[in-house]
Amino acid sequence: MTYGVDRLFEEVAYLAVHFHWSHDDLLDLEHADRTRYVALVPEMVGRTEARR
Repeated sequence: MTYGVDRLFEEVAYLAVHFHWSHDDLLDLEHADRTRYVALVPEMVGRTEARR
């Protein structure tokens, strides 16, 4: 199974917007770690909004 370039680009852009990490740092992450961070963002945003 190949991992699509478009999907990788989406993940990197999504994490860059939320965490402000560099492109190189995001690409250096292992696939499993990057997808875990992608999954964490909505949880983090939800907790932040709940505090308001």
